[in-house]
Amino acid sequence: MMKAIAINGSPRKGGNTEILLRRVLEPLETAGWETRLHQVGGKRLGGCIACYQCFENKNMQCAVTSDICNDIVAEVWGADALILGSPTYFTDVSAEMKALLDRLGLVSVANGGALRGKIGAAVVAVRRGGGTHVFDTINHMFLMSSMIIPGSSYWNLGFGLNKGDVLQDQEGLRNMDYLGRTIAWLGRAIKPNLDTFPSSDGSSEARNG
Repeated sequence: MMKAIAINGSPRKGGNTEILLRRVLEPLETAGWETRLHQVGGKRLGGCIACYQCFENKNMQCAVTSDICNDIVAEVWGADALILGSPTYFTDVSAEMKALLDRLGLVSVANGGALRGKIGAAVVAVRRGGGTHVFDTINHMFLMSSMIIPGSSYWNLGFGLNKGDVLQDQEGLRNMDYLGRTIAWLGRAIKPNLDTFPSSDGSSEARNG
């Protein structure tokens, strides 16, 4: 069974970001995937302190163990798809999402590119403008980690200010549904070929998870 992890970077539990993430997960559940949604927004999650102990330890974990980062990281290694959602804060991701991007990305690099070959999708809740920059921030980590980013029918944005407003954005909801179906299709397409996914040194090896 394939597995998708969605991570909500909004501190507003049950808000627009979470609604959009759950809409992406629905087609995956229908396709038989195991899915899980984690809340990181509003929780203790500090930024990367550049200690580089992850390069010394090479144990698939961040060396800082005083917050929830490693709980999330452990889940990611066992997933086939990672869907990261954030609200728009001054045209960028929330502080918790930025911390996760930096720490997860660095642990992946320190452990031979552990994210390589996984599917990565960004989802953004935005009131009016700035959402595409949030989208780019998340995708930059995916791209530098050799992850596979699926397209959809538009940028993965949902528009709304107050909790539940994105339910009125019918185009945004359709895009999320299509994104979920695209991830399911992509997972079926790449799963048999993961043992030949190229590594950065020119060889081929299976990804973690």
